Amino acid sequence: MLDGSELKGKMNSLKSYREQILISRTELARKTGLSVQTIERIEKGEGCRLKTKRKIILALDLEISEKDKIFGSED
Repeated sequence: MLDGSELKGKMNSLKSYREQILISRTELARKTGLSVQTIERIEKGEGCRLKTKRKIILALDLEISEKDKIFGSED
């Protein structure tokens, strides 16, 4: 089982960024073509495919080069 510090390393900024720009999970799901459940899972820190990350980044009106704003740098 992961402790808090290990789990924190897997988190992303999707939820906080989404809330900052005032977009609901439902709206993000609609813009990406993903399910609300998928958005929820990603916000909880579960992994996703590169294709899914790309859909989310573009739906948030970000450039692909700004991916680290949402998903952090890949070590």
